[in-house]
Amino acid sequence: MVMKVYSPEFKADAVALYLADPSHTFEGIGKDLGISRETLRNWVRAERARHGGGSTTSTEKNTVDSPPTAEELQAENEALRRELAAVRKENQKLATERDILRKATKFFRTRDDLVNRFQFIEDHHRAWGVKRLCAVLEVARSSFYKWRAGRAARAARERADVALAERIRAVHAEWDGTYGRPRITAELRDDGERVNHKRVGRVMRKFGIAGLRLRRRQVTTVPEPSATPVPDLFRRDFTASAPNLKYVGDLTYLPVGDGEFLYLATVIDCFSRRLVGWSIADHMRTELVADALRAAAATRGSLAGAVFHSDHGAQYTSREFADICDQLGVQQSMGTVGTSADNALAESFNAALKRETLRGARRYDGVRACRLAVFRWTTRYNTRRRHSANGQQAPIAYEQRSATLTLAA
Repeated sequence: MVMKVYSPEFKADAVALYLADPSHTFEGIGKDLGISRETLRNWVRAERARHGGGSTTSTEKNTVDSPPTAEELQAENEALRRELAAVRKENQKLATERDILRKATKFFRTRDDLVNRFQFIEDHHRAWGVKRLCAVLEVARSSFYKWRAGRAARAARERADVALAERIRAVHAEWDGTYGRPRITAELRDDGERVNHKRVGRVMRKFGIAGLRLRRRQVTTVPEPSATPVPDLFRRDFTASAPNLKYVGDLTYLPVGDGEFLYLATVIDCFSRRLVGWSIADHMRTELVADALRAAAATRGSLAGAVFHSDHGAQYTSREFADICDQLGVQQSMGTVGTSADNALAESFNAALKRETLRGARRYDGVRACRLAVFRWTTRYNTRRRHSANGQQAPIAYEQRSATLTLAA
């Protein structure tokens, strides 16, 4: 049996994925990544050791315990009693904090912001005290007392916001809901209202008033006008008779913040739908798609004689990418400009990845969370996720079964 060799990047990502959530288990993550739990456990131990994780020293191993004396036993008993008392006190404290958090669950069900926490403390300080509540809810007492002192001013501001919201709604309705913050601010000023656009925007958000705004599509396919024409060798035929003959690839965006994105480049085998190579970065330069193709070459050992199909993005039509294809012995193929159906397999893969990792969310919770989610999903996609084109088999399992049937024949 051939021993698998994992890259340092794969090991680092596997350890990071396990440590990202305390609920993760070696067995669960190991199954997802197609490795044994002992292998993952060893990687985690090695990582912890590199960062100062404790281990038994040779001095401790060689120490021979002598029989304890009566005084030592008595001292040990006293220490255990003190420890027990401390544990009981801590348990009581935790029970109180649990009761507080249970009570706060309904209070924070809609949203949890600092003002909500202050209000909860105000409503329940007689039962548990301001000090304990501030500690549990991680609020500075000075901030709470400052908030409490400003109640009258907040009430006056709330009444003013309600009045302004009514005037904003009138302008908004007059213009059939098409006006946003800038135009509404201008209308109010023309009517003699002394208000700035920031306050208008805040009140509109607070009362759910929004102008007509069409979501701009994030463009990742930008044709290169000076590129040498490349023929379409696929003609929408995304099947192959064997692995390592036909590949498709694409570049897609992954939203990680307000207007911020990571970009994912992929290389997919048409025979098994296996993700053979991929690369993720915070840019769309040609090196991103080049790294994905090199990763595919490293996975397969060689891509010589294979055909790689893509859209007409500037990255794929660049001279740099053409040179890399020549170096790897890959022939390029491209569909029609502006027709996503000509690269439907890659588009379908991107849609599935986003649908199953975002799960309805508009964006990932930061760059790290995005990278880990993509790493886990792509690994599971190859090793465990069933694919309809493969008779509900995972891509790697489908390739292995096909190889077995070929040898048997």
